[in-house]
Amino acid sequence: MSDTFPRQHARTQRLTLGEPRGFVVSPDGERVVFARSAAGDDPVNMLWVLDVGTATERLVLDPRTLAADLSELTPEERRRRERAREGAGGVVTWSCDAEVTCAVTVLGGQPVLVNLVDGTVTTPAVEPGVFDARLSPDGSHFAFVRGGDLCVAGTDGGERVLASDPSPLVTWGSADFIAAEEMGRQRGYWWSPDSDMIVASRVDSSPVDVWWIADPAHPASDPVEHRYPAAGTRNALVDLAVIDVRTGARVPVSIPGRTEYVNSVAWTAGGLIVQVQTRDQRQVDIHRIDPATGDAELIHTDIDDSWVELVPGVPVLDGHGHLVTCADRDGSRRVMVDGNPVTPPALQVRSVTGTGSRITFVANEIDIPWVHNVWSVNPDGTGLTNLTPVDGIVSASAVGSVTVTRTATLTASRAMFAVHADNREIGIRSLAEEPLVNPNVRIMTVGGRRIPVAVVTPRDGGNGKLPVLFDPYGGPHAQRVLASNAAFATSQWFADQGYVVVVADNRGTPGLGSAWEREVFRDLAGPVLEDQVEVALALEGIEPRADTSRIAIRGWSFGGYLAALAVLRAPGVFRAAIAGAPVTDWRLYDTHYTERYLGNPAVDDAPYAATSLIEDAHLLTRPLLLIHGLADDNVVAAHTLQFSSALLAAGRAHEVLPLSGVTHMTPQEVVAENLLLHQLEFLRRTVG
Repeated sequence: MSDTFPRQHARTQRLTLGEPRGFVVSPDGERVVFARSAAGDDPVNMLWVLDVGTATERLVLDPRTLAADLSELTPEERRRRERAREGAGGVVTWSCDAEVTCAVTVLGGQPVLVNLVDGTVTTPAVEPGVFDARLSPDGSHFAFVRGGDLCVAGTDGGERVLASDPSPLVTWGSADFIAAEEMGRQRGYWWSPDSDMIVASRVDSSPVDVWWIADPAHPASDPVEHRYPAAGTRNALVDLAVIDVRTGARVPVSIPGRTEYVNSVAWTAGGLIVQVQTRDQRQVDIHRIDPATGDAELIHTDIDDSWVELVPGVPVLDGHGHLVTCADRDGSRRVMVDGNPVTPPALQVRSVTGTGSRITFVANEIDIPWVHNVWSVNPDGTGLTNLTPVDGIVSASAVGSVTVTRTATLTASRAMFAVHADNREIGIRSLAEEPLVNPNVRIMTVGGRRIPVAVVTPRDGGNGKLPVLFDPYGGPHAQRVLASNAAFATSQWFADQGYVVVVADNRGTPGLGSAWEREVFRDLAGPVLEDQVEVALALEGIEPRADTSRIAIRGWSFGGYLAALAVLRAPGVFRAAIAGAPVTDWRLYDTHYTERYLGNPAVDDAPYAATSLIEDAHLLTRPLLLIHGLADDNVVAAHTLQFSSALLAAGRAHEVLPLSGVTHMTPQEVVAENLLLHQLEFLRRTVG
């Protein structure tokens, strides 16, 4: 059977397998630890070490050589992978000691220790069912979660329970749903630098409403209980405590004020800090915690009329005790040191990747949001340097003078990986497959608001008119117009089937500054759709092959919401839509994401009514295909089912494709392959 892009796309998990990932650099700059599978269609990651001095790679752990059943995942691990959209297996997470001489990972619920210097692998004598194992900085112990308990063991075994609770709704050491799904915080405990203490989260989920995720295809199976904090309802209660690892003595952390969310915890040589956030997300407070007493000292506050953005990598206290964070100031997101901006307003900071003698961060020039580079600056704001001046998307991990980069461009078919150390550049092999498509992309801006747009056309050498497919995401925190070949692989496949594909990043998407992102405050529908319509109306002057009388739109998650919104409210422009896992009523989505933009519906429901697809069901006059995984615990299937019922009640014909056993990320290979083919068949029926 000949290979096709849909088959390759599914088999390679969207062309990500075989890429090196998860880089950890030793403080002496001698080793870089990373995971990588053996081939572009191999889902089992192995652990590798790059010796910087000799520029050689060493395999230190192949999970297939152990007796562990790699398919045996704890319920906690399955949930973590869903929250992180993790589809690979084998070594997917690991933790190192402070010197990066040893690492611990979990395979089949069993901890595995790896000596990163000599390659020795051992399995400590602890009971199975382990989740989120993390080494102490001195490497003598590792902590882990089993069920709802936080435990610790020596590297040779001898486990002890540090914290537990008799209630099954109370857990120690794990992230709550909101933290993992919306804040990017996947962990719930942190070692002290001296390895004597752990600060751990206690999560009480009893206030959260119970939802049930059933499998209609297997009616004999019990539905799964899912504590889901929908907008306007109660969140889990999250508290912190400092625990003495030797004695188990526990000191509660006392944080005053209107704290609803624990965003982040960082414990460095500079001290222990915790960032908390009010429910309306207009204020964050950073507290320095005294581990001996649990007392909190307020050291920083940020307030915004709309919301305070959470930025990966901060806040943190650097080695000199300076507080490094980010804030929106003078129209852009900037790195702040002790409350003072040290990056210029012309840069939009996306993440902070290192806080040594210099601060390393990823940012884009505010007028070119589709190009991301790695920059560095001194803590006093001097010496601003672009470390990767390429026209592409660069991400990084940095420790001291060593920086590991991932670089993707529009001209290279695959991302490139390199270690930069002592004026040397050492490549790290990527074993990802070469894509079976070759994107033909033009990036531009459209209209007075300079909407970022990518136009993807077939490589057929033709000039005849073609139907148009809009392929956006459109929601906050996600950008589709990127100077990266891989970003347009699926769009190119649709283009090669005979379509002009258009990707537009409307207001609310990241990169174009503070005001652009905040245009969706209290309205996730109007500005989003207006920009997509503006691009559609300008398309004849942009792409001569576009037949603007035949425009379809497809999307997933927020993109699914946008696709359905388009045919409901702009049927004169968009003639058909494919809405995958769409949010159809924001009252059914979670607190932290939704209330940031629309407020609390228990206080003011008007923004929810104004943005609901269900309340617009009677407007449908165009073909609409709804797709939803019935096991989705993020955008639950009720979104599509309630919308479909409203459409039927209004006498509006539509199609529904339920995916049995499929979650929000559709990882199953056969499902992923045929999903693209099914969408293509729908487009051919509706717009040609």
